[in-house]
Amino acid sequence: MVRWFTGERRTNLQRYLVLEDGTIYQGTAFGANQETTGEVVFTTGMTGYQEAITDQSFANQILVFTNPLIGNYGVNLDDNESLLPQIKGVVCRKLAHVATNWRMQDTLDNFLTQRGIPGLEGIDTRALVKKLRRYGTLRGRLVDQTEGITQVIADLKKATPMKNVIPQVSTKNPYPNPGTKRNIVVVDFGIKHSILRELAKRDCNVIVLPYNATAKQILSLHADGVLLSNGPGDPLEMKGAVEMVAEVEQHLPVFGICMGHQILALANGAKTVKMKFGHRGFNHPVKNVATGAVNFTSQNHGYAVDASSIDPTKLLITHLELNDQTVEGIRHKHYPAFSVQFHPDAAPGPHDADQLFDDFISLVDQRKKGQN
Repeated sequence: MVRWFTGERRTNLQRYLVLEDGTIYQGTAFGANQETTGEVVFTTGMTGYQEAITDQSFANQILVFTNPLIGNYGVNLDDNESLLPQIKGVVCRKLAHVATNWRMQDTLDNFLTQRGIPGLEGIDTRALVKKLRRYGTLRGRLVDQTEGITQVIADLKKATPMKNVIPQVSTKNPYPNPGTKRNIVVVDFGIKHSILRELAKRDCNVIVLPYNATAKQILSLHADGVLLSNGPGDPLEMKGAVEMVAEVEQHLPVFGICMGHQILALANGAKTVKMKFGHRGFNHPVKNVATGAVNFTSQNHGYAVDASSIDPTKLLITHLELNDQTVEGIRHKHYPAFSVQFHPDAAPGPHDADQLFDDFISLVDQRKKGQN
């Protein structure tokens, strides 16, 4: 049965996106009736708007969709990547006035309104994305009136980069994702639910710990392996996590995803750098250096590992992004630890690289077998 929602739209309410360089985009409001400030970034995904909006890696950011139409298949509980998204705003060319899909439970407009997230439609998103690609990510503010915009621009120019975002999105208390066979500790830097789903498919009994979990706490749980999740912000702020990984990798198999990849690199002496406009979308080609195979991957990050800083006696570069040659994967030469910059859980996105979860499980099982 197809579900059909039209809803009531406030089509006469104007809204503006103001950038720190003084550019102003005028369009129509949807979502929550409030103003907001954030780092303006873009994603190139053709579908998966709900997964992107609920991805905690977009915390404190205003997300611009390059696909010209979003909202056409509504939203549903199953596609959430978090229950309390911390995204600051949504910008698109057009929001669907009518949504139809047999799985849908609500419209995107209502979904955003209930969660206090404002949206803006009707602007030239192609021009905006070209600007972001040329000048890099910019601070922006969604406002509902032009009065005081001069002061808004001045405030945006003075604003400092977002800091300490991971404590905002990480769980405050440990919790289980029950399963069988393998005991896996997941360190939550802003985890996507799809990562937990992939571990559940592979018979893992998971305990999710906060971002500031220590090596002592993790080792006391008698884990068979550790997964470092994705998350927002600057990895250099995660000094405690870097120290934890440097200890844990000597005792347990470690698999890092996105932020977890950057933290594993930092734990082994590498450096990270802020990218001009980042990788956000799921059409990024990544080459496996050893096999030459190319996978299309789902990505969401604004920082990258500096290839020139990698110590070749410790780490092996396993994957490269073909568009800009950035480091997309590393493996430790002495410990059972590896990581990737992209999202093998692929929600949204292609499932080309989901075998990496199997590679992690293989390391876990080899260790368990060696202990028996």
